[in-house]
Amino acid sequence: MTNQQWNELKAVVSGEILSPLPVGFIIDSPWLPNWYGIDILDYFSSDTLWLEANLKAIRDFPEVLFLPGFWAEYGMCGEPSAFGARSAFPQNEFPHAFPNIRTPEEIESMEVPNPVTSGLAPLMLNRLKLSQPKIEEAGHMIRFSVSRGPLNIASYLMGTTEFMMALMTHPREIHLLIRKITDYLHAFHRHQAELFPSIDGILMLDDIIGFISEDQFVEFALPYFKELYDCKHSVKFLHNDANCMESVRFLPEMGVNLFNMGFDTDLNLLKELTQNQVTMLGNIPPRDVLAAGSAKEVEQATLILLKGLKDPSRVIFSCGGGMPPGVTSENLSIFIETVKRFTSQ
Repeated sequence: MTNQQWNELKAVVSGEILSPLPVGFIIDSPWLPNWYGIDILDYFSSDTLWLEANLKAIRDFPEVLFLPGFWAEYGMCGEPSAFGARSAFPQNEFPHAFPNIRTPEEIESMEVPNPVTSGLAPLMLNRLKLSQPKIEEAGHMIRFSVSRGPLNIASYLMGTTEFMMALMTHPREIHLLIRKITDYLHAFHRHQAELFPSIDGILMLDDIIGFISEDQFVEFALPYFKELYDCKHSVKFLHNDANCMESVRFLPEMGVNLFNMGFDTDLNLLKELTQNQVTMLGNIPPRDVLAAGSAKEVEQATLILLKGLKDPSRVIFSCGGGMPPGVTSENLSIFIETVKRFTSQ
């Protein structure tokens, strides 16, 4: 993000209303490689192609807040790899991390990995460090430390079904697993902030909190997220595009002030449930409209979102979730121009 964009983001998070209202998207490997015209594996294995794809996005759409901005990642494999999970990287499909915890009893002997040396994290951050001069030459800075959330990582280490069952059958072991992952994430985010002093935001992505009950959220997620978001950063960003109704009212207590949700939830309701303390990033349907819809369908869905919003404060217009595969530059431009035309004064 440029300094101007970062200041605009902080202004929106603090409740200021901009004109036109801002547009922002989470972008990473599901969208960028194929949009740029390369395979996903090329994007992961070439520092040059990774950088050029990200630079093209900011140059083609300079008015968009791309979040977190120049995200060095390996899909869902980054954090699980630090705990020893095996990964698969197909040529042009999403990578996958395989479970490596076979029984809850194994959790006791697990060690907390060092983010400076363990798994793919050193490669991710070194890519960012090597690219930093060209990122800054383009007028942008590294603003966010980024990770998956603790329950998301746990589900990859155990398998989603096995993790969900163990929440009920082995709560002590699951607390221990989440404790160890949280300790790793503390160190991981701290390390990122030390490497890049321009960081003033934290982003975590955790859809698994959308698959548990409110009681389970309060027990197994809330205290650990509160720890992780208890930092001095200006922007505390959470992505969960699964169900959020069991957890959304806890966002202010968690410390979250920017939230990206799914597309099947009304922004007005979310603003009400959070007492308008959290900036909402959303939320037209990502796959069926932004990616697969015609230009007219994108415009219509965007207008419905804009016209239905009761309070324009603390909103950044986006899709419900991260940018999906297959979104064309044309559809993205239609979305941006519709918001600009409707909200400019």
